[in-house]
Amino acid sequence: MDPEVRLTPGEARLLGVLVEKALTTPEQYPLSLNAATLGANQKSNRFPVLSMSEDEASEALDGLIDKQLVRKVFPGNSRVDKYAHTGTSALKVEIGQLAVLAELLMRGPQTHNELRTRVSRMLPIDSPAHLDALLLPLEARGLVERIPAGRGSRVERHMQKLCPDLHSLDAPPPAAVAGEGAPEEVHAPTRAALSDRLAALESSVERLERQLRGLAEKLGEPLGE
Repeated sequence: MDPEVRLTPGEARLLGVLVEKALTTPEQYPLSLNAATLGANQKSNRFPVLSMSEDEASEALDGLIDKQLVRKVFPGNSRVDKYAHTGTSALKVEIGQLAVLAELLMRGPQTHNELRTRVSRMLPIDSPAHLDALLLPLEARGLVERIPAGRGSRVERHMQKLCPDLHSLDAPPPAAVAGEGAPEEVHAPTRAALSDRLAALESSVERLERQLRGLAEKLGEPLGE
């Protein structure tokens, strides 16, 4: 089954960025054109790394607006237009499924373990079964496909189908190291994996701090006293 929506490479990157930033830095979301462009060109958690201009980003955002995946918003305290995704309603997916799609759009095909670790930067994925529960409906609708071992990787991977030609299946994964390909469990974590786990932990701590501050405000007690 083919997905009803097809994205250009630029649209795919910008949609992934908007979803990621909405979940990891909600205080800075929605995004201005400049912030969206910077997010698209970010060097961490992106593959490939791009050098997208603001004109190219604007064109991609306009394309996403035409496809009803993004809308312009006009915050009262902002002097510039900002952009917010409408992925959950437009694609008829829950937020966890959208986070999976965003990660695959931004970084390409990934193994089950890589995907779980990296999506956890945005939302907690507490077990392999939890990730499977998010993936199976996406696979059934043709939004995600499982790639058998043997094409660019010795381990089964998952890829998004909103922009099928966005990443080459024959290229080695960006976090590949010498000797990769045996079952993931027998390898020590790579530097990239450790970096992703640290980012996930930092995101969780920030989320907990925001919740604590909100609870303290409701109770009328200064935080930390």
